[in-house]
Amino acid sequence: MTARIQILVEDKSFNPELECEHGLSMLVEGEGINFIFDCGQTGMAWRNAEKLGVDLSKIKKAVISHAHYDHGGGFKELLKYARIKTLYTGENFFNKKFSWDGTKYVFKGVKLITQDLERFHITHKICGEMLQLDEKIFLVGKFNRTYEFETVSDEFFIGMAKKKLPDDFGDEICMAIRGDDGLSVVAACSHVGIVNIVSTVAERFNEPVTRLVGGVHLRNADDELIDKTINALKNLGVRDFKLCHCSGEKICDKVNSETISTGSVIEI
Repeated sequence: MTARIQILVEDKSFNPELECEHGLSMLVEGEGINFIFDCGQTGMAWRNAEKLGVDLSKIKKAVISHAHYDHGGGFKELLKYARIKTLYTGENFFNKKFSWDGTKYVFKGVKLITQDLERFHITHKICGEMLQLDEKIFLVGKFNRTYEFETVSDEFFIGMAKKKLPDDFGDEICMAIRGDDGLSVVAACSHVGIVNIVSTVAERFNEPVTRLVGGVHLRNADDELIDKTINALKNLGVRDFKLCHCSGEKICDKVNSETISTGSVIEI
């Protein structure tokens, strides 16, 4: 086994003892490294961790896939449980993020600034195209925007109080794991398009991606987009789907995805 992934919080929970919220957080245990991948939106993930017997005090590294509240909002609360020494993000992580609800801009970012990291003596490491965490686990960012049918939603913006620009999610990163049975991609929300993400990882590693884990942001997508996405992913080599969070039931049903929820364990 190369890595063990446990879902600490996700949108669903089939275990009555575990809480759930709109968000995502995973504990990743590799051969040479243990870390948190995303933090959910509150401290719920850490309460669940205690119920699951996870000793967070031993965790010293955390990754936030992008600066939305449902993936990084629980980071400050994590510091009450874990002595985080290193935070990994993509580029431009500290840009303020908003969505447009039709009448006003709504803050959707993470309430975290560089001074917070300095105060807790946390080193900030930035993933560009690729950053290796251990022998078989990598972070990947700066995705190629190859597939024209995948577009970033026009509801998302970055900026300050009076000046907003469309958010291209240049801060988004994913995880790639080289397992004994092939290359796996662990995605959080896939705002840049899950096919763009998978194809970029396949190109950088020069091998096909066989397994896809996490969120693919197709919850509100129509059948045409979902079918295009599935066909493209299968053409890239993906055969094993373990989807959750923002993926939506339609694509989960069509690819016969394994049911993933709060508390689930995935072994790679």
